[in-house]
Amino acid sequence: MNPITKMVELVGPASYVVQALVASLIGAAILLAFIMGRRAARRRYFGRRDERAQALRRQLPHILAGRILPEAWRRDPLDDRILEEILLDRLEVAGSEEAGQIRSCLRISGLLDKRIHQARRRRGWRRLHTLVLLGRMRCPEAIPALAEGLDDENEQTAIAAARGLGRYAMPEAAEPILERLVLGRLGLPANVLQTALYHCCRERPSMLLRALQFTDDKLRPVLARVLAETASAELGEDLVLIASDPLPEVRASAARAMAGARPRLALAALQQLAADPEWFVRLRAVVALGMLQDPRSIPVLLETLCDPNRFVRLRSAAALSRLEGHEEEVLVRAIETHDRYALQALVGEMQRSGAMLAVLNGLADPRNRQHSRRILLAAVRAGAPRLLLDAVLHHAQWRVRTQAARLLAESQDPEVLRLLRFYTTDTQRPRDRAVFLWLESKLQAAGAAETKSFAPAASGPRRASEPATGVSLVREKR
Repeated sequence: MNPITKMVELVGPASYVVQALVASLIGAAILLAFIMGRRAARRRYFGRRDERAQALRRQLPHILAGRILPEAWRRDPLDDRILEEILLDRLEVAGSEEAGQIRSCLRISGLLDKRIHQARRRRGWRRLHTLVLLGRMRCPEAIPALAEGLDDENEQTAIAAARGLGRYAMPEAAEPILERLVLGRLGLPANVLQTALYHCCRERPSMLLRALQFTDDKLRPVLARVLAETASAELGEDLVLIASDPLPEVRASAARAMAGARPRLALAALQQLAADPEWFVRLRAVVALGMLQDPRSIPVLLETLCDPNRFVRLRSAAALSRLEGHEEEVLVRAIETHDRYALQALVGEMQRSGAMLAVLNGLADPRNRQHSRRILLAAVRAGAPRLLLDAVLHHAQWRVRTQAARLLAESQDPEVLRLLRFYTTDTQRPRDRAVFLWLESKLQAAGAAETKSFAPAASGPRRASEPATGVSLVREKR
């Protein structure tokens, strides 16, 4: 009898454990041999790949110049893949002249035709990868193949095709996207559509305007947002038509587009949108009016300055503060609204934008002094006395400091008298303390005179023939 058989008979049921252990050792040895062999093969592959990549990079100028024919490297599949990656990476950062050479090389070598064929024949992730490569090539011949990728059942493949068309930044690349949108055969995320159409329609935004008239309510806001980004003078008066769209998102985008296109009827359309029931439509209209910087928009901006929405008020104040040469008119008419929040927004924005600083500097120039005095006096009466108090303390020109102190005394505002107590306590320089004491005496004297002038009125009404004093006129107006 065989010794091994005798050993198995002696061991009994434990023989199965021995057999399993031997099989596990053999399997582990085979797996380890496979891993080591694969690592060796991959090391050899990557070493050869790095070597060929270095050689092809040295030959790249000769390949682009045509001194090395494609037959020298197209026969080796490894060289084919390496050079395609090098050319596409180079195309991302190349100038116009070098980009033309790279695209010519892609055409002559047959790489472009190979990828177009694969984009039409492959399926799944292989087709997705091919569409990404065609988008990177940016050759107009690949637009039909990318357009066919938009009809793929896989959403990721259709997204890759749309992004590839967007990389072309050509109006011809937007035509298949807009065609499928009008027919309702394209269901892609809004951000993908917006990015692709923005890059492709910058040169011809009228394509979006035509497609906007035939799309449904779900896609019309997306196209309107892209139209607002790419609006130019090419749109003309056709842009005014979408200002009356039933969707508020489209109306808001139309208001934004008018600031860039500036059609002839833009002011009238924006005035209508500034009274829209939706607050964000009014906001876009006010921003567009501020970009136009037309003095004829002052009445509308003053109405929106009293808007219930805080953002609309702030944007209206910013638009009004940019109207140079109309500061006095804007302030006086804003005071007439008797809206405290509107005045605070306007004066604060004029201070932030630097308009008030320019007006302050005008006090030093005799030619602009009267104009600046009227504006600053209106600002003080609107609730901004701190501006002149800070100018009295910190302005570099003594003429401006002197004129600011005189304006504060002329304003006869009790709020200035209240603030002077805090400023007098904080100031340390004798000159500033003397100025503030002079101001306080002037304001107190004006207050006493005002009280005295109003004393007879307590005993009876003033006669119609009695003239009103300047102080009483200011009080009545305020």
